[in-house]
Amino acid sequence: MLTSGFWPITAVSDARLPVKLESTCAHFREFYTKTQSGRRLAWQTNKGTAELKAEFMKGKKELLVSTFQMLILLLYNAGDTFTYKEIQDQSGIPESELPRQLLSLAHPQVAVLKKEPNTKSIRPDHKFTYNQRYTSKLFRIKIPLLSQRAAAGPASTEVPSGVMEARKNGVEAAIVRVMKSRKTLDHNNLVAEVCKQLSSKFAVEPAFIKKRIESLIEREYLERDQEDRRLYRYLA
Repeated sequence: MLTSGFWPITAVSDARLPVKLESTCAHFREFYTKTQSGRRLAWQTNKGTAELKAEFMKGKKELLVSTFQMLILLLYNAGDTFTYKEIQDQSGIPESELPRQLLSLAHPQVAVLKKEPNTKSIRPDHKFTYNQRYTSKLFRIKIPLLSQRAAAGPASTEVPSGVMEARKNGVEAAIVRVMKSRKTLDHNNLVAEVCKQLSSKFAVEPAFIKKRIESLIEREYLERDQEDRRLYRYLA
């Protein structure tokens, strides 16, 4: 039991507990309010853990899971396959948590559930089936919970337009600084110098630097040597 004043926890939407669990919670709530006058209980279902006895074709196992995972697995007492939308509606688990809870149970290294199609992305009509053929050398198995980042998949590599514009300006400024001090420099050495100057700020690809060089030539900050096209000269 945690007192919110001393253990501040961000409130989450209450998941939908099965009838048996709800009656147990109601019984404890009645007991608690009689002994602790003026206090109110709020169940943090996103913080709990549970132990489930599960039956598979090759024997019984004891699964150590999160409370949300327990709510998901208890649904399979009534059926073998549910869609994501059905699990969401019946469990009441928040949208912010349900995908990673399901993907953790359907992870290839766990596979208590089988996902169809077998992808990280989740759509309302994707199906999750109880894996009757699940096997493990262990009797007690702790199901690891994926991080939010892992469940969401690879992060987007697209750079926001404002950041890209700032990088363009930064690269061009570095090119001008180098050329102003060297006056004349070949392409490879110029790229190396610019990368070195910007290494503490952000990583820059040679192709990106080449484009900024072309832009500076068009605006007559630099020029190419007439005999050696890979040699640049600074224009004051």
